[in-house]
Amino acid sequence: MNVQQLRVFVEVCGSETLQEAAEKLGLKQPTVSFHLRKLEEELGVKLFHKPARSLFPTENAADLLPYARRIVALMEDVEAMMEERREQGEGKLKLGASYTPATYFLPPHMAAFGNLHPRVRIQLSVKKADSLLDMLRKYEIDAAVVSLPSDRLEGLVMEKLMEDELKLLLSPAHPLAQCEMMTAANLQPQTFLLHEAGSTSRKLTDEWAAAIGLRWQSFMELGAIETIKEAVKCNIGIGVLPKRSVIREATSGELIMRDLPQHENRRHICLVYRREEQIARQVRAFIAFLLHECAEEPLA
Repeated sequence: MNVQQLRVFVEVCGSETLQEAAEKLGLKQPTVSFHLRKLEEELGVKLFHKPARSLFPTENAADLLPYARRIVALMEDVEAMMEERREQGEGKLKLGASYTPATYFLPPHMAAFGNLHPRVRIQLSVKKADSLLDMLRKYEIDAAVVSLPSDRLEGLVMEKLMEDELKLLLSPAHPLAQCEMMTAANLQPQTFLLHEAGSTSRKLTDEWAAAIGLRWQSFMELGAIETIKEAVKCNIGIGVLPKRSVIREATSGELIMRDLPQHENRRHICLVYRREEQIARQVRAFIAFLLHECAEEPLA
């Protein structure tokens, strides 16, 4: 069993077809089949069911996959470290960020870190928090900056960087714009503009509404913060958005920001990374940098 066989195995498990895996690996399809066959022979177990032109992982493959991913990731770290020695650089930093941190929090920190470590090559993936945590566990990224509720994450380290509570946003022309203290009763008949299902913001918004007895009688699901903001400006409805994403518009008076009634914030921007003894130098440097930067600001 060698690392190339495991690389091929991991890629095939994440692909629809052998041809797709071969293209991602830069190999020919017969070469991919050869590596899989040799891996099965050396392990002495069947890894895939093979009906016509298809592959379906067996239970053996499912058990092997997390170990294979870790071995491949460790070898990539070793290769990157040796490349660093050759080029006197500091390697690649694979970051993930959910949408609010990626847009309204992370850019100046990435710029400052890049100035301190000009040889680090930063690669950023922007996705929903749950997808990024899955990527982190699969060794596809090194660390994630995500908006999360205050829950523990198994096998991962979560460092709270700052609060980023949800707020109600209204157009200045909305009938409730002059109301300082919202209640469930005066919000009940309103149209709400909400994040699409599956986001941290939507999950916490639904939990808040259920807690105060607010039911979504009229609502629209929108996929992007900027889309929600523009719709609120046009007085289509009331938005529920992270505070950090609307500071500029609330300060300028384009939007009216109000507290969610009876709401206790559980949403924070967090730095998440794997709990491991060996962490690549550029990843350690980024973790230390971001924690230091955010220690300069109050958590709230």
